[in-house]
Amino acid sequence: MFNEATVVGEVIEGLLPSFPYVVCVDDGSSDDSAVVARAAGAVVVEHPFNLGQGAALQTGFEYALQDPELEAVITFDADSQHRVEDAVAMLERLRSGEAEVVLGSRFLDRRTKISPLKRLVLRTAAVQSSFSTGLELTDAHNGLRVIDASIIKRVHLAQNRMAHASELIQQLAQIRPRIVEHPVEIVYTEYSKSKGQSLLNGVNILADLFFR
Repeated sequence: MFNEATVVGEVIEGLLPSFPYVVCVDDGSSDDSAVVARAAGAVVVEHPFNLGQGAALQTGFEYALQDPELEAVITFDADSQHRVEDAVAMLERLRSGEAEVVLGSRFLDRRTKISPLKRLVLRTAAVQSSFSTGLELTDAHNGLRVIDASIIKRVHLAQNRMAHASELIQQLAQIRPRIVEHPVEIVYTEYSKSKGQSLLNGVNILADLFFR
């Protein structure tokens, strides 16, 4: 999380009935995100300054792996765009033995309301990712993922910013776990739109594709 004090408490409270072990990586927030997250019931691991989403994910992975009973890691955004119901269904697919990695996709059903431009950017990113990795994915930059602990041990993200999503897919392609995609809804709230996240992420994804 990065400056998500407005919403992160509600997000955590929504997760805890289904997922009792919630870890928030506070990526150098200047607001009360860490205080709010702890009060809501999460464990908070703090970066002293902002490093980026990729670094936050890697910190979360390393913290989770300290638990010898770790079953899986679920990556879940702090800004209320993901749905708990989707995460629960994805974990069930992993537990069934169907897959070792379950990736969310907003393009497997019609629930997600998305602008034509962002749809084009994300579909272009998915095509590029499929071409470079051989993994036939429809939504390579979706932040909702369920990954078995045995796979997390082999993931080491070095890209701190938006490029981490492509890097993760590249590493999964090398590890070659059993992967499935699961239909999820991304809820673009007025809050997230007010922060400019939808447009900014689209620009960052395009930049990542261009420079790579």
